[in-house]
Amino acid sequence: MKYYPAAVLFALLTSCGDKNQQQQPTQPPAVPVTLTAVKSAQAAYYEEYPGTVVALNEIELRPQVSGFITGIHFKDGARVRKGQLLYSIDAQLYNANYDQAVANLNVQEANLARAQKDADRYHELEKNDAVAKQLVDNADAALEVAKRQAEAAKANIKGVQTSVRYTKVVAPFDGVIGISAVKVGAAITAGQTVLNTVSTDNQLAVDFNVDQKEIYRFSTLMKKAKSSDSTFTLKFGTDIYPEAGKIALLDRAVDPQTGTIKARLVFPNKENRLRAGMSGTVRVLNNAAGNSIVIPYKAVTEQLGEFFVYVAGDSSKVSQRRVVLGNAIGSDIIVKEGLKEGEKIAVEGVQNLREGVTVAEGK
Repeated sequence: MKYYPAAVLFALLTSCGDKNQQQQPTQPPAVPVTLTAVKSAQAAYYEEYPGTVVALNEIELRPQVSGFITGIHFKDGARVRKGQLLYSIDAQLYNANYDQAVANLNVQEANLARAQKDADRYHELEKNDAVAKQLVDNADAALEVAKRQAEAAKANIKGVQTSVRYTKVVAPFDGVIGISAVKVGAAITAGQTVLNTVSTDNQLAVDFNVDQKEIYRFSTLMKKAKSSDSTFTLKFGTDIYPEAGKIALLDRAVDPQTGTIKARLVFPNKENRLRAGMSGTVRVLNNAAGNSIVIPYKAVTEQLGEFFVYVAGDSSKVSQRRVVLGNAIGSDIIVKEGLKEGEKIAVEGVQNLREGVTVAEGK
């Protein structure tokens, strides 16, 4: 029988103990997370469309006669009334043409009176066979020419009067006028030079494009629209315009290139906060979703264009599940497919999770 030293026996026992410890797998610690139960809620949300503010009525002021600007009778950016004098154009030439036209009318009326007397005299002579028939016919023809010349002179006066009137450019309707494009003394050309722009501002429109699939829905909204309806609102950045809009019209036809149709809203502008040309976001309230699954958006992860959430099972382990998302509602989002009411999902600590890990709900 062999005897081993005590030191060797101790080394053998220690070695066996280490092997047993190495063979036992270590359990990873549970990942702390915050879980929340999936709930259904009334899902009302806003659909958003880029929109542009436009004037309901806007016109460029162009002169209808050529000449030089002799007066500007408003302040840039001022509110103007229909018929208010805005610009004066040098009228000397047009007044002279008018005086000449009046003088020409006087001449033609004098010629007409003489031709009438001649015709009357020849007709009296004709009754007594004291004049040739040809002379009577000539007198009648001369009278007819004189009448036509007098009518032409009257028409010419009306045309010249119109030119004189056009030397005064007036506001076509109530509205706001812009910054003048010309100054006193500037030469202008009839029908070409843009003097200024006048637009209405008590109400302004917002135009935006919607998909042709939405035509029926927006047509229905237009029929149901009320002056106090809050379905349509307008946003500029994070600021919401305080007045609600009303849908006014859908365009005549769908744009075949984009498959969209233009819609127009009308907003009151009592405080003059809206200006034509502004860009904003049209918000259309949608209540059609009814009760839907709504979860915090921070619970969602994205991978290769698909969306997932971590669902906690009975054994405190999580599994990754693909979901189909709907519209965002504030910090929450609608889930169209993938979750059921009552299931628990991770909303905090999601970045530390992977398939099958054990979780522990934090306090």
